[in-house]
Amino acid sequence: MSHRYAVLGAGMQGTAAAYDLSCFAHPARVRLGDQSLDQATRSAHRVNMLSGTGHAEPCAVNALDPASLREFIADADVLLSCVPYWMHPAIARTCVAAGVNMVDLGGNTEITLETLDLGDAARSAGISLVPDCGLAPGLVNSLGLALIERLDHAETVRLYCGVLPQHPVPPLNYKLTFNVEGLVTEYDFQAVVLRDGKLGFVDTLSELETVHVGGLGEMEAFTTSGGTSTAPYTFQGKLTNYEYKTLRYPGHCAIIRLFKDFGFWNPETINVKGNSVVPRELFYRVFGDALAQFVDEDLCAVIAIAEGTKDGAPTTLRLEILDRQDPITGFTAMERLTGFSLSIVAQEVAEGRIARGAIRYEQAMTGTRFVEELRRRGVEIREG
Repeated sequence: MSHRYAVLGAGMQGTAAAYDLSCFAHPARVRLGDQSLDQATRSAHRVNMLSGTGHAEPCAVNALDPASLREFIADADVLLSCVPYWMHPAIARTCVAAGVNMVDLGGNTEITLETLDLGDAARSAGISLVPDCGLAPGLVNSLGLALIERLDHAETVRLYCGVLPQHPVPPLNYKLTFNVEGLVTEYDFQAVVLRDGKLGFVDTLSELETVHVGGLGEMEAFTTSGGTSTAPYTFQGKLTNYEYKTLRYPGHCAIIRLFKDFGFWNPETINVKGNSVVPRELFYRVFGDALAQFVDEDLCAVIAIAEGTKDGAPTTLRLEILDRQDPITGFTAMERLTGFSLSIVAQEVAEGRIARGAIRYEQAMTGTRFVEELRRRGVEIREG
């Protein structure tokens, strides 16, 4: 049976998700919506050209206007939300009212919990809401879940992920591959962890360590928010430890931490020579615009490590991905691993393989099946 999909947000991740749907879902239609009809039209044309189909249809839509959004998702089976994370709960409420399934890219656990609070309403509407279906949170958690499923008893899961330029330029050695608001959200707030069987909160940009990444060498890793999503809550009582860190080229953390320590991410208005300024908004504009000018192909490194027992013996399992920008389609590693991941879960929802209600990501589908689907898309996953 062919299903109808609506992708909200025709930027980088939304375009990649629409492409994956066109190639793997055999859809009846992929409606690609954006506040800018020009952007939606360009993205839909690209999807149709690359996939050799005519599935993608461009639409203008205001994500925060319930009437506009309801018109956009009319007769859709699943909405894929690829807009900034803070919009997702409002969009989810509209989907519940319209009786349309929804998956989103998430990124902030507190916001995700707002969406999950709609569980009873979603179940009554006969739909599924699955947040946090991108890269991290999302894919990285599925790799961890796949390892848990291979062990007789799992005790510890450690996850690492970083999207980076292939040719880093000092001093930051970084390329902005998604919305700058999302980047600051990862670097700010606190990370949710499970340690010694207890839930905890750790400051971001802390607990620096060195991690060896095959094909890249020695990288640094540090705590960031959002990457564990709801998994520590889900696995409490089942695992002893569950943690996530972001990977960067050495030296990045110390530099970026200066912005946090000196208030550049302060959301409160301050007065500067008689002008009202919000430091965080100024940072978005200045820092975001400056990083956006850095042009380079990207790569994405993901590591999942699980410790436990197998056949009565202590066992450590490891999965690694080192994905690079695709020279054929032009999709970046970030777009591939984020957009494709969202599409995989959306297709599971459309096929009725995910329970009704608001479902935590790590309970939506098995890690083993997710890994199989990712490999079907040509993503190399190394085992160690």
